[in-house]
Amino acid sequence: MAFDDRTLVVDASNCDGQLAESPDCRESVVRVLTEHEIDSIVVHSSGLSYRYDRGQTALFGAAGRFVELLGSRNEPLVGDVARDPLGAADRLETRVDELGDVAIESGLLDVVDGVDTYADGFSPRVGLEVANYFIDRSIDDTARLVDVRELETGSTVRIYEREDRLALYELDVVDLTLSPAQRNVVVDGYEALAEGWVEGDRAPSRAIEFATGEPVDPVLTRVLEKYTEGYGILEDLFADPDVTDVYVTSPVTANPLRVELDGRAMETNVHLTETGVKALASRVRRTSGRAFSRAKPTVDATASLANGRGLRIAGVTEPVARGTAFAFREQSDDRFTLPALVANGTIPAEVAGFLSTAIERNAAALIAGTRGAGKTTLLGTLLYEVTPDTRTVIIEDTPELPVDPLQSVGRDVQALRTGTSDGPEISPTEALRTALRLGDGALVVGEIRGEEARVLYEAMRVGANANAVLGTIHGDGADEVYERVVSDLTVEPSSFGATDLVVTVQAYRTPNGRRRRITRIEEVLGTGDDIWFESLYELDGRSAAPTGRIDRGESRYVHSMASPTEEYADVRRAIAERTELLRELAADGRTSPEEIAAAYTDRR
Repeated sequence: MAFDDRTLVVDASNCDGQLAESPDCRESVVRVLTEHEIDSIVVHSSGLSYRYDRGQTALFGAAGRFVELLGSRNEPLVGDVARDPLGAADRLETRVDELGDVAIESGLLDVVDGVDTYADGFSPRVGLEVANYFIDRSIDDTARLVDVRELETGSTVRIYEREDRLALYELDVVDLTLSPAQRNVVVDGYEALAEGWVEGDRAPSRAIEFATGEPVDPVLTRVLEKYTEGYGILEDLFADPDVTDVYVTSPVTANPLRVELDGRAMETNVHLTETGVKALASRVRRTSGRAFSRAKPTVDATASLANGRGLRIAGVTEPVARGTAFAFREQSDDRFTLPALVANGTIPAEVAGFLSTAIERNAAALIAGTRGAGKTTLLGTLLYEVTPDTRTVIIEDTPELPVDPLQSVGRDVQALRTGTSDGPEISPTEALRTALRLGDGALVVGEIRGEEARVLYEAMRVGANANAVLGTIHGDGADEVYERVVSDLTVEPSSFGATDLVVTVQAYRTPNGRRRRITRIEEVLGTGDDIWFESLYELDGRSAAPTGRIDRGESRYVHSMASPTEEYADVRRAIAERTELLRELAADGRTSPEEIAAAYTDRR
């Protein structure tokens, strides 16, 4: 027995963590509570941890008070209450003597009201001992099972609809299917790594071999690897390809993890421990190299899971939050190209052909949308449309754009990482000024949201960058973007006029899950303070379609795309030819970065 603040920690070997089933373990707990008040009990047994919270521990606390108050006056009754407080309380309920008074004063009779069996009131949350989480296995009687999913980690998910509550994303984690002997091997392997007895490459698998003296067990290795080199239970949640976000809300012991599944919020049955969220914070610091503490209570970073899936991480801690909290979100997929988006129906070929031609001809374009709309994904695909001989400088605070894939197909891409914390990072404004000195070429700003906007627009206005300028910004349509840039970021309207296009993207739900699409492409018109917008493509049904403005010869931007030796009709012809090329690439399945680079080799 040990106490951690107001939690009783029990290291047990004979009761398998189930206080409802073991009179001996119940008696041990009750007798130690004669002198302590607690909020929770955690029992460790055979590699598992069982957590009983305040409502479930009230009976043991009341029984402990009864034992203390009665003292040595009735040893047989003290033993009965310690071993079987529920049964003893039932017998004491009718007593009108001193013993009945003690039962009332201790609160024993109050806490057993409405509880018929131990199973009714003692369903603990359970988790692997080394994993720092607990799984709630109770299911509401009104819950209706609607889906079952098998994950590549070996875990199973069941989704329940519930009355008047969020849907439940119930994770049946593979850890809890292990036998006691297998769990003990994982615990021993964990200790071998923690003590440094096993180090180096393939450490988890060698730690399992160390613990067993036998050839490696791949199941046990994956479980151990998850909690020593990975992101723990997040590896299971993000093994579901439809999970896009996982939220860790503080205080973690009071709040289950939540997920977004195809854009729909769900509550999980997973609860982290305080140790678990501290381990996550340590992991984020170690993998990102960024400070995260009371002195720097926010963090924005990226990570890669064991399955290769990239995550964007936002975290807060004290003093700006009560405890530590995180939002984990899938990163944009850097395998996408414009033909790939045509192939999967995200973008019509006509829209893709126009955007490809515009980027090739050095458009200044902002990609707008709300959170999760796919802004970064679209920006990443458009970078392949910059001509191969053009140098591109990318500015981001958190690396999400496909720098490595672009470089792997021969593109000259230089990334600059920015930040606002104390240390060697440079500010977005200074990064932008540096980018303008790093060579003539395309300029990409991962997200426009601060004072760097004024520097960017001043450079565009005076012609300091004559190549493509691309970036993402929060907003739904050109009017909102204009309001944000001019009013919130204090860019002069005349400077905003240097923008050629505002492309708006949107996430939406379908019967088959969440999808993304372009809803509008608007050209920016006007001079000075008189700025307005005209749609070249608008949502028609489920996808964007031409408004007819280009075909009628009314688009000023298409006029501006023409070289000195071209006319408006030549640009329209170029757009049509590019549309056909992208349609062919999509139809042929030639959508990888390597295949797109090969198809674009003659662009200048």
